[in-house]
This record gives sequence, structure tokens and C-alpha cells, in this order.
Amino acid sequence: MRRRRTAALAATAVLALTGAVGCGALDKAMDCVQTAEAIATSVDNLGQAVSSASDDPTRLTESLDAIDKELDNLRDTTDNADLTKAVDDLGKGVTSVRTAVENGDTTPDLAPVTSAAAEIGKVCTP
Repeated sequence: MRRRRTAALAATAVLALTGAVGCGALDKAMDCVQTAEAIATSVDNLGQAVSSASDDPTRLTESLDAIDKELDNLRDTTDNADLTKAVDDLGKGVTSVRTAVENGDTTPDLAPVTSAAAEIGKVCTP
């Protein structure tokens, strides 16, 4: 299921790029493609970390740290307000998962993360 979500997010980004018209739209589409690729990878990595949390709980924390770092980079590279908001929402989802993990939950609810990733897909659709 994660692979389908990743593929759908990437496909949305590609459609946004090919359907873009004008410089502003092209810039938005480029931001979306880069962001969608990074987000898809992050969501997959987080899902894998949650799946193996009982075997290696540190992997989950490391995955969250990597996503936080990636989100900081994404915030610095996009100037699209809608995309920035979606990335910020994803950051809030990651914070929610991190809090659950810090409170001992080895199977945190990833819905806030996947929901924010889906919102990025919506923002990237022309």
C-alpha cells in the first residue's frame, strides 16, 4: 500500500510538471516534483521504521530525525506558499508521531503524515 501511495504522489508531481503553463506554474511544478519525491521517500522510510520498531526502536527515531532534517531543507528551497504550508503540515504530523514514540508507542498513527503527504499531492496538481 505504501508503494502505491508513493507512486501516486510521484505521478501527481509529474502531471503537475507536464501540465504547468508559464514561469510561475513551472516553478511551482518543479518545487512539487522535488518535494513529492523527497516526501514519498520519507513516508516510505517512516513506514518501514514503524514496521520494524519492535526489532529496532532506534530506527524509528533516526527516521524521524532524517525527515525533520529533510523538511528543513525543503522549507529552505521552496518559495511557493501553498507548498510551504503543506510541508509545514507534514512537519506537524512528524512531531505528532515523534511525541507518540517518546511516550512509548511503537506503532504510532501515521495518518497525520500520510494526510499531509496527500495534501502535497493536491497542491501539486494544476
